Amino acid sequence: MTDAAKPAKRSAIDRFLNVVEVGGNALPHPATLFAILAVAIVVLSWVAAQFDLSVQHPTTGELITPVNLMSVEGLHRILTGLVTNFTGFAPLGTVLVSLIGIGVAEHSGLIGASLRQLVLAAPRYLLTPVMVFAGVMSNMASEIGYVLLVPLAGLVFLAAGRHPILGMAAAFAGVSGGYSANLLLGTIDPLLAGLSQEAARIIDPAYTVSPAANWYFMIASTFVITSLGWWVTERFVARRFPDAPKADGEEDAIEPMSAAEKRGLRFALVATALVTALVLWGTVPADGFLRNPEDGDLLNSPFLRGIVALIFVYGVVAGVAYGIGAGTIRSDEDVIKGMGQSMSTLGTYLVLVFFAAQFVAFFNWTQLGLIFAVNGAGLLSQLQLPGIVLFAAFILLSAMANLFMGSASAKWALMAPVFVPMFMLLGYSPELTQVGYRIGDSVTNIISPMMSYFALIIAFLQRYEPKAGIGTVIAVMLPYSMVFLIGWTVMFSIWMAMGWPIGPGAPLDYVPAA
Repeated sequence: MTDAAKPAKRSAIDRFLNVVEVGGNALPHPATLFAILAVAIVVLSWVAAQFDLSVQHPTTGELITPVNLMSVEGLHRILTGLVTNFTGFAPLGTVLVSLIGIGVAEHSGLIGASLRQLVLAAPRYLLTPVMVFAGVMSNMASEIGYVLLVPLAGLVFLAAGRHPILGMAAAFAGVSGGYSANLLLGTIDPLLAGLSQEAARIIDPAYTVSPAANWYFMIASTFVITSLGWWVTERFVARRFPDAPKADGEEDAIEPMSAAEKRGLRFALVATALVTALVLWGTVPADGFLRNPEDGDLLNSPFLRGIVALIFVYGVVAGVAYGIGAGTIRSDEDVIKGMGQSMSTLGTYLVLVFFAAQFVAFFNWTQLGLIFAVNGAGLLSQLQLPGIVLFAAFILLSAMANLFMGSASAKWALMAPVFVPMFMLLGYSPELTQVGYRIGDSVTNIISPMMSYFALIIAFLQRYEPKAGIGTVIAVMLPYSMVFLIGWTVMFSIWMAMGWPIGPGAPLDYVPAA
């Protein structure tokens, strides 16, 4: 056999990716997976009951035994609770309300115009950090960063005389690798907070997790991820994709902002400023109308409990203002259409939530989560590992799980009922555990073939590199993934060591109520 006839030797990365791809494809749809797990929990509750497993509650001293759902009483509970499990699932309402508001902003063109204005206004030497920053900010609006910003970044870099893949890599790193960093709250925040709250109530039935629970950490992370993404792009990726002259017939630039779009942005800016002034009026004065009416406290106030409503208000007000200024919204029908379009994309999500809600409810009913958490916490306590080491391992575990299961909410619905109570019993708050999960979930998005937009990114790269495939994307994005993992974990460790709160009313430690 000649050398030409021999099959090309696959690299270690290619072999690893093949394992990841085969393993990921072997998993059923997340909704099916939750349905299977819900049934498995019912069976497991029967098995646990046969072995008389029990633990002593660490705070009340009560003996905790598993509840058998494969019994007449269990069957009755499942039948009568099926609907309320779904309608009472904490993330459902918060996500729906948030998406209605953001849907108006997206449908009117506000989000797309804002991203274009941001990248067009940046000087050439700041293109890279601006692109990473724009990617981070775009992740508050779901898929807009993937669909709009990544291809737009290629055109912007091409117009500036730089390799287009360089721009797309920087944008993709911000959109997906920096998924849990932002200056603002998005739809993922109330969703994850709801799952964390459900898990925390295994230990403390009155515990609440605010959608803003990680906000301080997210704000700081925005600048860390932007800086790291800038450094990786210029230090590593730019070597593989040096500046090159544009090919004949290639676009010279993206479309400049039209007068209508500029007018729309001015309208949106004014409207946002007015809403912000109203919010500040209600929160800054000691007797502000958005503070706790009893003691003027801001941490336990309608302001923080109503964060989801504020996301809705900002999205609708800014989106309508932009639409009026730009001429994209001419009547109330256009507004309702934008809301409806955002809802129309949630069909699969609602099915996923239905089965996830059953799994979470069944898991809580059986008390297996509490039993596992107490036993796991006892084991970890005996190891006497520093908290920073424990969380570093948890971040790495989350990052590895993300390679096989792309949905952030689906993974957290599986992991939260075990890890949130476990870390609570070790004295760490659910909000801190959620931060650790979000770091791990973000950093491997850009190298996971299971990520829902991975195939789309390959298609974008093939416009400039026709032979680009999975290996190409991994080779380009792996430096970002590694640097983000190390840098973000170091930042998390410093944050823990300093004892800084990670969000409004979100401490690092968990202290059981007296």
